[in-house]
Amino acid sequence: MSACSSSPILDVVDQFGLLPANPNTVPVDLLDALAAVPDPRARRGVRHRLVTVLAIGVCAVLAGACTFTAITEWAQDLPVGVRVRLGLGRVAPCESTIRRILQAVDPDALDAAVSAWLAARSVAWPPTRRMIAIDGKTARGARGPDGRAVHLLAAFDQISGVVLGQSAVDGKTNEINAFTPLLDRIDITDAIITADALHTQHRHADYLLGRGAHYLLMVKRNQPSLHRQLRALPWATIPAMDRTHDKGHGRIESRTVKLTTVTAGIRFPHAHLAIQITRRRRSLNSHQWHTETVYGITNLSWTDIQADHIADAARGHWGIENRLHWIRDVVFAEDHSQIRTGSGPAVMAILRNLAVSLHRLTGATNIAAACRHISRHPNRVIPLLI
Repeated sequence: MSACSSSPILDVVDQFGLLPANPNTVPVDLLDALAAVPDPRARRGVRHRLVTVLAIGVCAVLAGACTFTAITEWAQDLPVGVRVRLGLGRVAPCESTIRRILQAVDPDALDAAVSAWLAARSVAWPPTRRMIAIDGKTARGARGPDGRAVHLLAAFDQISGVVLGQSAVDGKTNEINAFTPLLDRIDITDAIITADALHTQHRHADYLLGRGAHYLLMVKRNQPSLHRQLRALPWATIPAMDRTHDKGHGRIESRTVKLTTVTAGIRFPHAHLAIQITRRRRSLNSHQWHTETVYGITNLSWTDIQADHIADAARGHWGIENRLHWIRDVVFAEDHSQIRTGSGPAVMAILRNLAVSLHRLTGATNIAAACRHISRHPNRVIPLLI
């Protein structure tokens, strides 16, 4: 059912930071959202609807499926209620049908449909400035037509842990050129965009300010003049604004964050504050500490935001690694995937992003356990579709 212009669903979408293509029609049902994805097949000889095949893929990945074969096997013995809900007839699509469709479907159209649906499905998060991490990941087991590994750039909400969008990086270019097209699909007004040093580009800063957003960017030797200027600041006399200590993944880590106002002469547009982050970590099996110091820059000023929020944004950026990339590698074995042809790698990554986001929105803290919970009783997937 369509939502009217005053619908609370639209308020949630606006707060969440993702606007669908047509804000006057926000799909409540996942199958309605998937129906917007164009079918790449010729009409003649079509036996299974595209929306049914996509829904099977989504539900199977929610249950932990990692391959086309696993998706097919999940669909073979579904109870009647689930089959009817997915629009599946007596015979489930075979592995070759699922493989050909998922390798041919447009990944950008699928990501746009899934991202808009996630926005409408999510609850309103606490009213705080959004922090969106931009980071790429290479699907090492997959190869594109040119033989190169498939690289995917994702936008990740640091607070909710939901993937706001993803795009495949053209093998002939790099993440830099994929940065603005990815954010063009997302409402980033007043959000803090965090990214690693690759995206510390003048045109990215101008783009974000033009969209009404803020940036917090790391600075390394790809910007040598800026890096030297930041290193030369009197950090020894500047007090720490934030200290954290963490233990996990077999190591102990501490972080110290310092901030200072940028003086005249810093060669980066709109910069107001410089950031120094010192990380000390050691393995639980070792007594030797490894220390690393990195620098960052932001257009935010002391009057715009509190220092601890800037520190949270800087620290939270790396959450995309263990809250998304690590889960896709370990739970869904993405780096070992042999799906290589066509849009298959990007489409499977979108389905994994959806599974991680949806499990997290429904309160799961352990994504692997949530997948096993669905796999034991397929009927449990139905409430996740609306």
